[in-house]
Amino acid sequence: MPDLLLELRSEEIPARLQRKAAGDLKKLLTDALVEAGLTYEGAREYWTPRRLTLDIRGLNTRSADVREDRKGPSTSANEKAIEGFLRSAGLSDISQAHVHSDPKKGDFYVAHIVKPGRPTEEIVADVMPGIIRNFPWPKPMRSGAASAKPGSLRWVRPLQSIVCLFGPEHEETHVIPFEVDGIVASNITYGHRFHAPEAITVRRFADYIEKLEKAKVVLDAERRKQIIAADAANIAFANGLELVEDEALLEEVSGLVEWPQVLMGAFEEDYLAIPSEIIRLTIKTNQKCFVTRRPGEETLSNKFILVANIEAKDGGKEIVHGNGKVVRARLSDAKHFWTRDQGNLPDLETLEASAKKFDLDLNKPLDQRMAKLDALNVTFHAKLGTQSERVQRIRALAAELAKATGANPVLVDRAVVLAKADLRTEAVGEFPELQGLMGRKYALLQGEDASVAAAIEDHWKPQGPSDRLPADAVGLTVALADKLDTLVGFWAIDEKPTGSKDPYALRRAALGVVRVLLERKVRLNLFTAFQLHMASIERYRGIASVEEKVFSFSDVAQLPAKVLAFATDIGQLTMEMLGSEARRKVTLESADLLSFFHDRLKVYLRDLGARHDLIDAVLTPDADDLLMVARRVEALTAFITSEEGLNLLAGTKRATQLLAAEEKKGTAVAANVDPALLTLDAEKALYAAVTQASTEASAAIAGEDFRSAMEALAKLRGPVDQFFADVLVNDEDPAIRANRLALLGLIRSATGTVADFSKIAG
Repeated sequence: MPDLLLELRSEEIPARLQRKAAGDLKKLLTDALVEAGLTYEGAREYWTPRRLTLDIRGLNTRSADVREDRKGPSTSANEKAIEGFLRSAGLSDISQAHVHSDPKKGDFYVAHIVKPGRPTEEIVADVMPGIIRNFPWPKPMRSGAASAKPGSLRWVRPLQSIVCLFGPEHEETHVIPFEVDGIVASNITYGHRFHAPEAITVRRFADYIEKLEKAKVVLDAERRKQIIAADAANIAFANGLELVEDEALLEEVSGLVEWPQVLMGAFEEDYLAIPSEIIRLTIKTNQKCFVTRRPGEETLSNKFILVANIEAKDGGKEIVHGNGKVVRARLSDAKHFWTRDQGNLPDLETLEASAKKFDLDLNKPLDQRMAKLDALNVTFHAKLGTQSERVQRIRALAAELAKATGANPVLVDRAVVLAKADLRTEAVGEFPELQGLMGRKYALLQGEDASVAAAIEDHWKPQGPSDRLPADAVGLTVALADKLDTLVGFWAIDEKPTGSKDPYALRRAALGVVRVLLERKVRLNLFTAFQLHMASIERYRGIASVEEKVFSFSDVAQLPAKVLAFATDIGQLTMEMLGSEARRKVTLESADLLSFFHDRLKVYLRDLGARHDLIDAVLTPDADDLLMVARRVEALTAFITSEEGLNLLAGTKRATQLLAAEEKKGTAVAANVDPALLTLDAEKALYAAVTQASTEASAAIAGEDFRSAMEALAKLRGPVDQFFADVLVNDEDPAIRANRLALLGLIRSATGTVADFSKIAG
């Protein structure tokens, strides 16, 4: 079976685009070949900064013939129908058709059409120009005067040559000729831009990869990564250091070089006074270099590792020198940022009003930055106000959440006030990814409590399923308040995730809340929190003066119990400031946000191995204590596979299914069981058993002992079986029938306090 070798060589492709582009090329071509009727044994893509390569093995030499039987009209059809059939089938005369018979429909014409297969070379030459012209680059460019013409080729960087070879592994191959904007496919490629600029003639993939290697090009990106990682670790070890690994940087650097040469540079030790995170980001972002440290130490050394693309005659001395100059210049800037952030702002006298608003101490640099953030009215979102207004909302929310987390409210408030202050630092202005981390460092420098400093960094966490949670209760509280304010705020302005689009990372924020609640065992009634916080946002958005304080939780600390209900009117004390439409909106949007959290909870629990049917059995639309939902699912999972669990499932399903069927028919069901209408021993015994089981289960649930509740209900299996053996539910007497159905309703109500067993499979 012959193989196909394809190479598209261009000017340097941005490193971040290479892997995806090679995958896109593979998919586009293999899909086109399969659609044309070809098969292949395997395909693998390769990429370097200057080329995308595809190696397809075991490709057919031609596509298979396609036979199609096209049914035509009856043999007695009129002449026009027959003419239309001949045209559609490509026949010149009806004698070329075949007559088939059907016992019901009679005789009719059938055209046996055979479409001959096509040579693979022809198919490839036909599809490749379109693939190249329509390649899905995110930002293709045009180059040269000819590219100004409509329909000219656009490529990520100027396309320079195409290799397209086809043939068996051990025989001569030949070029598949096609042309794109004057670039004609051939068997000529080029190696390293400086070490081997001469043309290279290739025949097949094995020959191609071998000649590229001799021409100083490592084709396999994974191998380039291995070379860089191994050489970097070795050179660090030889200098008594260890490499600080960075997979993202390794991926990027491997896309910058075709012939990796690992070298070590250095900078002055004075710069080590800068936080290691700033040094690492400075060197990584500006020079794409790796940093090192002493084995077992957290702080960095003054040696860095760079990857060149050429073998320099001087052993790389000039390359190291040049990179060192740039690194030192960048570190000098970083040191300047770090120093200035610890000093006073020049306009302190203009910040006194802001300082008073947030109880800030203008003798402290981080407090000054928070005051500056307020004074500048830095916008968080056009519909949700400024960053400082958001901080005020989070303060009110965090004060309530502290009751659930057990955090010190004074430390929580201080952490909230300072959490966004580092947005006005120069270090974060240069490296936004350091937000939070720099706030912690500056907070410690000005003598803040360690929990406050940790919470400033941790209020962003967790930022993904594998990210760590905040370290203590203060950090948990601030992180919860920050994420809930984001979610409630964007729900209030109807900026929700849609399909695959989630520009504000709201799914990630909700998953972060779920993780905090479940992994740190925090009890929180989310729906109530949503309502109250959304009410404060709606009131803020509806008032005329933005200077008025936003609605605080402290204003409604003594709300009546009806506020907690899942209802349209969520309490006059909270909502009398809003119109009826606003009250309705708050309730509906809070319910919708709770449903969104249910979806995130399902994803989280399924990832932990929970069965989807058990989650659905426990999760009701108004369940807003996610920790209790998780505990119920955990208890149900452990219980349902036991003998008692099987008894409970079998004993209740028959009763609930029969009741549901009768309700669907419209059969009358008594509102309550009348003991006087229980005439048979089996129904009397079931009534007594249900009453006792309900009492025991309710007591167990009140104590949050879900397994004991299930064990109490499992005792119903015997009485239920005896009931169905001895009792005819659909008695001729309507009153007795309605009473017996009500008895089944008691079983459903009792088990429903634990789970909806009708949703459990099995």
